Amino acid sequence: MPIVTVKLLEGRNDEQKKALVEKVTAAVVETVNAKPEAVTIVIEEMAKNHYANGGVRASDK
Repeated sequence: MPIVTVKLLEGRNDEQKKALVEKVTAAVVETVNAKPEAVTIVIEEMAKNHYANGGVRASDK
């Protein structure tokens, strides 16, 4: 039972998340020969002020 966690900055709409889940599921099914119903996708959204790269928070860009 593959479990995939995707971490994203907040701001994606429901249609984008739906497409992401469908495409990630398809990739896992193709790559590891899993059944679609066995694939679990977890989306974790982060506030932009909780994420930084290169010493700069995403909310400060």
